[in-house]
Amino acid sequence: MVEDIKRELLQRYKNAKTELRYNNEYELLVAIMLSAQCTDKRVNIITPELFAKYPSIKALANADINEVKKLIKSCSFFNNKAKNLIKTAQILIDKYNGKIPHNYDDLISLAGVGNKTANVFLIEMDNANKMAVDTHVFRVSHRLGLSRAKTPEATERDLVKLFQDNLSTLHQAMVLFGRYVCTAKNPKCNECFLQHYCKSKDKTLST
Repeated sequence: MVEDIKRELLQRYKNAKTELRYNNEYELLVAIMLSAQCTDKRVNIITPELFAKYPSIKALANADINEVKKLIKSCSFFNNKAKNLIKTAQILIDKYNGKIPHNYDDLISLAGVGNKTANVFLIEMDNANKMAVDTHVFRVSHRLGLSRAKTPEATERDLVKLFQDNLSTLHQAMVLFGRYVCTAKNPKCNECFLQHYCKSKDKTLST
């Protein structure tokens, strides 16, 4: 079953990429940090003005926190995110010569950068063989019976063990599948190419 699900996802989403809009790795990291518990659509509305005012790590490191808050106020937890964005930029200037490290341990040492953010950054920038579990991946994993874990971190471990390779594409595939087909409310079960593997008791298949 696992290999069948893996094959189907890779076939359907072979070129899957993040829907966050960015032009360089600085913009990507900021966008990922903003996307925590916030939709990509909302982040993509916020970032153009933010990047216009703060086009570089150095500019963000010297930003006024109240200005940053004003620019990202429609994003969830904007107070903490503004603080973390500026602090991370300052750490990058002071410790990494203004460059974003592509090492997991260094990434998670940055303010507001946890396991998921670091993995998503490495997946997108380096095509790293890593799995990141957001709300979509968590939901899809459990509906398909790929994991029974109670936390995103434990679910990630289950998926890595099951899939082993092509993890970067599978992560992106599961995000898109969960966002547009296996949705939290009113999932499109009649359009689902994986519905015969589904373990959910809430299927909405018509007769």
